[in-house]
Amino acid sequence: MQKPTRVSEEPNDGAGMGGMGLTRPSPSDSPQPEIGQEPHLDADMPEFLDRELKAALAKLTNGLSPAALAGAYLDWLVHLATSPGKQVELSEKAFRKWMRLSRYAANCAVNSGGTGSCVEPLPQDRRFRGKAWGKWPYNVIYQSFLLNQQWWHNATTGVRGTIRQHENVMEFATRQLLDMFSPSNYLLTNPEVQEKTLKEGGLNLVRGFRNWLDDLDRLQNGKPPAGAESFRPGHEVATTPGKVVYRNHLIELIQYTPTTDEVRPEPILMVPAWIMKFYILDLSPENSMVKFLVDQGYTVFMISWRNPGAEDRDLGMDDYRKMGVMDAIGAVQGIVPEKKIHGVGYCLGGTLLSIAAAAIGRDGGDPFASLSYFASQIDFTEPGELQLFINESQLTFLEDMMWDQGYLDSSQMSGAFQMIGSADLVWSRIIRSYLMGDEPAMFDLLAWNADGTRMPFRMHSEYLRSLYLNNELTEGRFVVQGRPISVTDIRVPVFSVGTVKDHVAPWHSVYKMHLYLDTDLTFVLTSGGHNAGIVSEPGHKNRSYQIATTRHDDHYIDPESWAAQTPKKDGSWWPEWVSWLEERSGEPVSPPVIGNALADAPGIYVHQK
Repeated sequence: MQKPTRVSEEPNDGAGMGGMGLTRPSPSDSPQPEIGQEPHLDADMPEFLDRELKAALAKLTNGLSPAALAGAYLDWLVHLATSPGKQVELSEKAFRKWMRLSRYAANCAVNSGGTGSCVEPLPQDRRFRGKAWGKWPYNVIYQSFLLNQQWWHNATTGVRGTIRQHENVMEFATRQLLDMFSPSNYLLTNPEVQEKTLKEGGLNLVRGFRNWLDDLDRLQNGKPPAGAESFRPGHEVATTPGKVVYRNHLIELIQYTPTTDEVRPEPILMVPAWIMKFYILDLSPENSMVKFLVDQGYTVFMISWRNPGAEDRDLGMDDYRKMGVMDAIGAVQGIVPEKKIHGVGYCLGGTLLSIAAAAIGRDGGDPFASLSYFASQIDFTEPGELQLFINESQLTFLEDMMWDQGYLDSSQMSGAFQMIGSADLVWSRIIRSYLMGDEPAMFDLLAWNADGTRMPFRMHSEYLRSLYLNNELTEGRFVVQGRPISVTDIRVPVFSVGTVKDHVAPWHSVYKMHLYLDTDLTFVLTSGGHNAGIVSEPGHKNRSYQIATTRHDDHYIDPESWAAQTPKKDGSWWPEWVSWLEERSGEPVSPPVIGNALADAPGIYVHQK
């Protein structure tokens, strides 16, 4: 399909490695891995040995650098050792906590029914909420654990002279180690597990052992979690009718079949993150954002990313921009000519969409009617606890692992996310599945979460260094086609969504779009997390959101003040978004014809393993 001349972009000369006519971005000032040949042929022997060793270690540590952790530990330890005042303070805190626990234990021994507590769990800590934890001796056990956790937080923070990231790493790592020894994790110290064991005569432990064996088999053989096979793309999920109307080496473009007699003239192009399959935006019919939009009278196009393999190790960020966003824009304009596009980006797809839109704006292009971003960042100075894994040591270690295999596997990538939410993602599941014997019910969003994609060596290295490590996008140093771009060249109205419990793109970081975009910005803060907050269909229980629009010439409001002064509304934010789109769309017209159909939706790329 021909791209309109108003979108400035060099042509793509073919599909497949070796014939794609790819243009590489300028290398970063940071040391970059050599790219373009098989990994064992592109390095001299000393470098080869170094990388092979680090790649082997990375597979054992799930991609986490021992050197980075050791550096943080030594920095903290040396500064603590030379801080006698801090040591005295910690000694006093330890003595006071011990005395408080002793008094509490004595009172509990006399009053077996319990005497309140001497320390309260954090609001997000749900491990000890059950009534059984209020009984002796379990109340003393868990109170002791919480006091110990509290003391270690004091010990690992506030040590003068320690580098901030090292302090955060130490606090995080210590918290992970303590969580391993939480009394809730063990049969002998968890009264809720004991009660269930007595009630069922130990059958819960038998079921738990079976669950453990099943999980072990699935892990060793690369199988999805139990029950995920009941949510197959094209059958139970990703079922919205449509056709694949464009395909290249990196994407399939899906055009969905209209369900209304008339549609808005401006099509919607959705750019999901390339680290997962697209169908989080098209799950089951009742919570599919795609179906919701189609039923509201919109022509929807969706990018479905290819699952790259070792042969795609040389694909970079610019390839994802060109073969992903730019080729998709050209295909949409070929089907719906002379109409502007509502661009939509989810997670890193929104970041990539911003890069493409800024480059187009710099070169005088104007294909968009609006841009919408869901849990997407353009500033990466505060990306939450993911920042703990972003430094030169960690990235070099990760690059050597990818250099060896040509890509980063989704299971390797998930290690960092599981560590960030270990209490909820790891230990709570162990308790529920292995001790309680209750295998958690599978549902569409959980099945999707287990259906990840790989990331090519070059691309993943470039985006981690350019965005997370060096924050080049908002500092005007991100290079596209030989020249830096600026997000201030995005001049169309923007709709941005942040989620309250997001550990991947914290809403304060998403909110920073207010600092950089020179346009009207409507910001939504919704309940839920990175995924569940976006999949927030009308009728979903216990959902709420806040929404406000900032004009391009309004004064800046900090995020906390914004949250305090913006009214909260119950329900889903989806209808608000559709109303916002309608205000920026033309009068309804007859639906456009479906483009040249290559396959039925959801296509073939979504099935790649």
